[in-house]
Amino acid sequence: MHSPHSESLAGMTRQELSILFPRGGRRMAEPIRVIIMGAAGRDFHNFNTCFRHNPNYKVVAFTATQIPDIEGRLYPACLAGEDLYPEGIPIYSEDELDDLIAKFNVDQVVFAYSDTHHNNLMHKASRVLADGPDFRLIGPKDSALKSKLPVVAICAVRTGVGKSQTTRSVVDILKKAGLRVAAVRHPMPYGDLAKQAVQRFATMADLDKHECTIEEREEYAPHIENDTVVFAGVDYEAIMHAVEAEPGIDVLLWDGGNNDFSFYKADLYITLADPHRPGHESLYYPGEVNVRCADAIIINKIDTADPANVKAVAENCQAINPKAKLIYAESPMTADKPEIIKGKRVLVIEDGPTLTHGEMPYGAGMKAAEKYGAAEIVDPRPFAVGSLKDTFAKWKHLGPILPAMGYSAKQCHELQETIANADVDTVVVGTPIDLAAFIEIKQPNTRIRYDLKEKEGAHLEDLLQPIIKKAMENRKNNK
Repeated sequence: MHSPHSESLAGMTRQELSILFPRGGRRMAEPIRVIIMGAAGRDFHNFNTCFRHNPNYKVVAFTATQIPDIEGRLYPACLAGEDLYPEGIPIYSEDELDDLIAKFNVDQVVFAYSDTHHNNLMHKASRVLADGPDFRLIGPKDSALKSKLPVVAICAVRTGVGKSQTTRSVVDILKKAGLRVAAVRHPMPYGDLAKQAVQRFATMADLDKHECTIEEREEYAPHIENDTVVFAGVDYEAIMHAVEAEPGIDVLLWDGGNNDFSFYKADLYITLADPHRPGHESLYYPGEVNVRCADAIIINKIDTADPANVKAVAENCQAINPKAKLIYAESPMTADKPEIIKGKRVLVIEDGPTLTHGEMPYGAGMKAAEKYGAAEIVDPRPFAVGSLKDTFAKWKHLGPILPAMGYSAKQCHELQETIANADVDTVVVGTPIDLAAFIEIKQPNTRIRYDLKEKEGAHLEDLLQPIIKKAMENRKNNK
């Protein structure tokens, strides 16, 4: 039966409806009590965009996982909004979730982190639902911000697919067209959140100024080396306005983290898929979201993957999003000093997140060691100290390679000590940065570099033409 109020109700927001139709006998004036499950990234962004100034909700806590030692902090009042959160919001370990739901009489739990298997996501949902609250995911409609600038988003099916070399390739194309680009990197605020609200990196000295961890340097340094200013932090609306105010910037490039979807509404949405992990394009959250949002899908690393897996990934992506254009690309690797690899016993160091929650048993360093003729890949586990022992114990799939875990000064020291302990001839560094410039490596060592090389399918330069045109028109209109 058609209700006389249906038209007016249809135009109301969820928040307005929640006041009219309270759940479970809750008083209309009492806000919905929320916990946000996160990993110091999207959780803060979802809070800022959906809850910070919304009196219909009360976020009572964040939980944290994936990253070592990020719980036990406070989301400060200066970021949370002093009107509703004058004391800030506590951050707990996700292990405490059940107790927190009971302690704070929680009505709703928001899941807000990435690189999670669909099965794992629903196990977490079942855990929450069994405790009583609703389980919620927040999508782009409520969380993606609209910039005045044209936006290119680089996202992925999984972490470690090759976003960094793709962002550099996109920047190079835009620069050749005469445009200036600012990269906005997915958040990695592992320190003082108030100080990290808006961060700008234009020189290597800025990395020291902001006391960046290895994980942060791996993402920011390649942009700086490519003469691209990078922004990151906690408050991505404020970061967006800082980019828009940066003199001469024509395009905002979203450099996604893990397999999260973009924090900004994109004019061109590019998603990378990995034939070394076939099937993951439809098995992980929110990677499948990125496949479905994509204007173009780059199937990367085809030079080192099984052709059957390349074919399988292409078919899966086309089945999920038949409108997306496909690009097949290689990630050619080069060693600064290949001569010290051949015939040597080597320790291979790889990007930490790619190996851990990215679940890769190897990375570019391993492939390069094989390419340049290493005699033996030495297992680092007998030499591991401190938290690196815990890393190997937690991530059982790790093979004879060392993840460059560096989320704190203590962990960086443990990484340095582990490398020093290793009885090897050569250290092969497959991380995105020159690790030897940041920590001491006593053994002879060489850095592995990798780039994006398009081979078949659509072309990035063609896909970027509407972005270039829009940016040029904006520049003309703003003169």
